[in-house]
Order: sequence, then structure tokens, then C-alpha cells
Amino acid sequence: MGTSLTARNYGKRAVSLKAPGAASSNYPLLKVWAETMPKRIAIAGAGIGGLTAACCLLKAGYEVELFEQAAELSEIGAGIQLSANAMHVLNDLGLGEAIANFSVRPRAYVFRLHDTGETVGQFPLAEEHAALNGAPYNQLHRADLHQVLVAKVKSLGPKAIRLNCRVDGFEESEGRVQLMLSDGSRVDADILIGADGVKSAIRAQIVGATGASYTGDAAWRLVVPAARLPANFMDPVMSVWMGPGRHAVCYYLRGGSLLNFVGLVETDEVSEESWTAKYPWERLKADFEGWHSDIQEIIDRADRNSCYRWSLFYRPPIAKWSTRHVTMLGDAVHATLPYLAQGAAMAIEDGAVLTRALKLTDDTAAALQLYERNRIERTSRIVNGSGANRTLFHMSDQEKLRQAFANRDEGKARNEWLYSYNPLTVELV
Repeated sequence: MGTSLTARNYGKRAVSLKAPGAASSNYPLLKVWAETMPKRIAIAGAGIGGLTAACCLLKAGYEVELFEQAAELSEIGAGIQLSANAMHVLNDLGLGEAIANFSVRPRAYVFRLHDTGETVGQFPLAEEHAALNGAPYNQLHRADLHQVLVAKVKSLGPKAIRLNCRVDGFEESEGRVQLMLSDGSRVDADILIGADGVKSAIRAQIVGATGASYTGDAAWRLVVPAARLPANFMDPVMSVWMGPGRHAVCYYLRGGSLLNFVGLVETDEVSEESWTAKYPWERLKADFEGWHSDIQEIIDRADRNSCYRWSLFYRPPIAKWSTRHVTMLGDAVHATLPYLAQGAAMAIEDGAVLTRALKLTDDTAAALQLYERNRIERTSRIVNGSGANRTLFHMSDQEKLRQAFANRDEGKARNEWLYSYNPLTVELV
């Protein structure tokens, strides 16, 4: 009692330990104590995936440091959708109420024809989604979710986030991994998680440089204050408007005070892969010429200096996510087209499953393989399903589009495999 101990926290392996004045007979006991200390985990990237993983790991008792290249924590973009599979994790972190304060819970998922507005398919969300899947369906601004996650990380680990720190690569030894930062410094850890997005340096080192291919689609994003729109303009539903070579997604944010618009268009013009690239409003207007009056109303009421468009790029799927001490999550490993609204949800799921895998075995390499093995099939299915929706949503023959929806039960299918997945309880094999 009262003995002063200093030890590097490298998990269950030999550590440097000093116990001044302690009798030699105490050393075996001290060694056992040191070897059961929690692992030190480094995360490259403080986006939604990295922050969620940090929350899960900190809650589980691990030491965590996030290395974020930006000088300040902020999130760009606009709307984000969190179905029950993601909300299980966020509820477990105690964030459900805070998220609800920023969210809209849509009544239904509605599929419409681009010109007439005819509904060709729909399924209920709101109470039915929660009843079937055990958690609600929320739509909110990415910046609001990011803020909630940052606050949670800081409450669990006040010094966990390091800004102005870009991870350029890593070196592994028998018992640890060393992060190489862009300023030339190095940081030791037991595990490194690459949550550094579609241009991941961690991915490039694990599987080699994989060039990005243009998907043929560009994404418009804008938000319109609801006060600018006619009263009772649109029901609080998730609307997908489908037309030849393009589709649009519309839903409310922040308690209905903002309307989020995402327009996906097929184009040969390759532009910047950046969420901050502005494009002329006139181009947006031209891209949706001839579409329903509701779409025209949204475009006409938009801030003409705040229309963003970026090209969507594809990176080939990979079968190897991990090394002995390094793994990846989110867009770094399974970037997807946004046509199932599951990009952020997959990253959130990743953090929860990875934490569970690490708790199930003390062998780091085995834990990372367990995590990888249990995520590849699901994330691949979502990525492939998103690609298939591109084909469906952009059909030019309206009668074939009607028939495609008549022959499928979209709500039943998604509830059976997509929304019903619970990262906290799914069996890991």
C-alpha cells in the first residue's frame, strides 16, 4: 500500500516497472498487476467513425488517443441518417436523448417518380421501425452528431483528442505499433485503428496504394431553411425521387427547421472529391430541369452561394483489413455509395464490434481477425446493395421502375437484414 508505481501501459506483456523501496517479494504481484492493465489504443482520424470507436473503447476501459490532422474539431456536410442498427450503439453510449433533441424521426420511407411525384413504393419508419428493430430511426445534421460524439469522448477521456496530428504511417514490432506523425514524431501504442477516411494512409500501407475510380455520379448537397418554403411543404418523411440517370433525396433536420437535399446525377464531368467544393446554382437547376414542382421549389429557395457538389469515387473492396496490431474502420476500408444511407452507420457498427472483439481475447492479432471476419460480409453486402440501388433509382423506363417496386417488399427486406442487425449482441464467430 502506498507504493509508487510507474509503468508504460502496453497491455498484457512485459512492461517497464519501478517500485521504489518495495521488497523483492512484491515484484511478482506487481508484475501481474502491470500485465493486466488495459491496452493503449491509437485512432487515426476524429470523424464519426473514429469518435464512436473512441467512445466505445473508453467506456470499455481502454486507454485511447485520437490523432486528428485538423486544427479544430468540426464536421462538414449536411444530413445523416441513423437507423436502429447504428442507434443501438449510440444509445448504449448514453447519447440517445441528446441525438433525439437534434433529430427528426420520419414517418415513412417513400419512393416517388421524378416528374409526377407518384408514389411507387413506401414502408413505415417512426414507431414501427423502433418496434421491429429495438431503436428509433433518426435524421440529423452531421455537425450535430459530431458535436455530441466529441463531447462524449471528452467526458470519458479529457485529453484523448490530439489536434494538428496527421498519421502518415506506422511501424510494427513484436509487441507494439509505432505511429509516424507528419511532424516527424513517433507515438507508441498497442493497437492502431485507421479511421482516416477514403484517402487513408493506413489502408495504403496495409494493402498498397489503390487508385480511386470515378463512379460516374456526382452528389449535390444543400440545406434550405424550412421558413423559406411554403407552409406544410413536405410531410416529415424520407423521400427518394427517382428519374432517368439521377435521383434526389429530401428529408428534414433539426426538428424540422431545415430541409436537406441530396441530388445524385450521372455525369461525365469529374470534379473535386471534396465536400467543400461549391458549384454554380445554375448547374443544379439545369440538372433537375423538368422535375416535379416540389424539387423546383427546393432548388429555387436554396442559397445560391451554398450549393455543393463533389464527384463520387470508388475504391475496390479489400479482403485484408488488419495486421498484428493495426486495423481499419469506416470509409478507410468500406467506402460506399450513399444509396442505402448506411455509410456512417457501418462505421458506428465497426467501433462497437471491434470493442467487443478486443474484450473477447487477450491476443491482439486474434481479436483484430475476429473483428475483420465478422464485418467483411455485412459491409460488403451494404456496399453492393448501395450500388444496386443506383441502377434501380436511375431507370429511364417508368413502367419498369413501377414493376420493380411492385415485385419487391423494400421495407421487409431492409428490416430483415439491414436494420435488425445489433452490433452489441450479434454473435461473433
